[in-house]
Amino acid sequence: MMTLLNKIFSQSKNFNYLNLAFQKIKKKTEIKKIFKAIEEFSNNSEIRYVGGCVRKAINNELIDDIDLAVNLNPDDVCKILKKNNIKFYKTGIDHGTITVLIRNKKFEITSLRKDILTDGRHAKVKFSNDWHEDASRRDFTINSIYADIDGNLFDPFDGKKDLENGEIKFIGEAEKRIKEDYLRILRYIRFFLNYSKKKHNSDVTKAIKQNLDGFSKISPERLLEEFKKLADSSGFSKLTKDIFCFEIIKLIFPQFKNINIFKKLNNFAKENINNLDFILLISLLIIDDTDNTDYFIYKFNISKKDEKRILFLNNFFSSKISSKTFSKKNLDKILYFNGKQSLLDLLYFQIFRSKKVDKKIIEMIEFFKDKEAPLLPLRAITLMTEYNFSEGKELGVKLKEIEKKWVENNFEISKLEVQKIIKN
Repeated sequence: MMTLLNKIFSQSKNFNYLNLAFQKIKKKTEIKKIFKAIEEFSNNSEIRYVGGCVRKAINNELIDDIDLAVNLNPDDVCKILKKNNIKFYKTGIDHGTITVLIRNKKFEITSLRKDILTDGRHAKVKFSNDWHEDASRRDFTINSIYADIDGNLFDPFDGKKDLENGEIKFIGEAEKRIKEDYLRILRYIRFFLNYSKKKHNSDVTKAIKQNLDGFSKISPERLLEEFKKLADSSGFSKLTKDIFCFEIIKLIFPQFKNINIFKKLNNFAKENINNLDFILLISLLIIDDTDNTDYFIYKFNISKKDEKRILFLNNFFSSKISSKTFSKKNLDKILYFNGKQSLLDLLYFQIFRSKKVDKKIIEMIEFFKDKEAPLLPLRAITLMTEYNFSEGKELGVKLKEIEKKWVENNFEISKLEVQKIIKN
């Protein structure tokens, strides 16, 4: 009798817990507008939460993105949103995905669908109104859980049970699902490191090993995007502890020449690894004494902004590092000429790749993280008004000489020094 009561009480707690999680979403967002608009369209129209937000609600994680599934075709969804003055744009209309924007909060709505044809990269889909059919095409049981606005679940493959038991199960045969989209290998690694409480299933590991050549069909941009999701997850810190996952990542990304440094991180690095900026993480993985960095940037089509950050570190650490490299005076110069981002990048890069915690580097991080770059106290207009300079080449030359002296003097310069430079 007591066992039965405990079971009922446990189920009640789980229901209340989920109910509260989805109540929070209703309070913090305008999600009710979307549900109301869809459900008032017809007697049969239905919309539900799906995927990551449901998984995170069950697992008591922060819900940072909201995906929704609807049993209507995309054209009807667009008409409904337009009629209700809800802002949207067609992000992946061919696959039934529409992004809604309400008060700067994004919601992705995707029509139920089934795969007609897959080639390991893309799927040709047909829209459906069958919830079970839509669930059947998803990758893992823990991602095929749906919930209504109040948190009542539709869970055709017992994904909640698998999540609670720490089991990462493909829906159907692992090899078949992998061949539909080879990125599911990387997704498996991410979910395994984040949620698994079990050992790898031998059939799954075999299917993964036999299909690694499928990554040649995947664009580098999609590969890196999926790796970023792994790097941004709490499970990333477990990567080096799981031999299978670690080896697969090394095979998929041979450019990660320095990945072994994550096996023996110093205490500071261990504590901060989950807060590590992605581009800085990539820099730690790829920068070595070869042309590996240039090849990575070329292959993965890195943005100019990120490329600049990576190349700054690559060039900086290709030079000889001495005791003066991380002196406050030298770092002040880097802050001035290269900016705070570059300065903090090199400090974090240095401490993450060090075997031991360098207290001096930590002190420099604390000192510079809130410090702004110094400003040259003299401007061209000052020289023109106070020293009768005209616009032109000579004015620029004198300004450069003053700046040089100012930097050499630890960003200080007297009026007498300025006058001396001007007269010479």
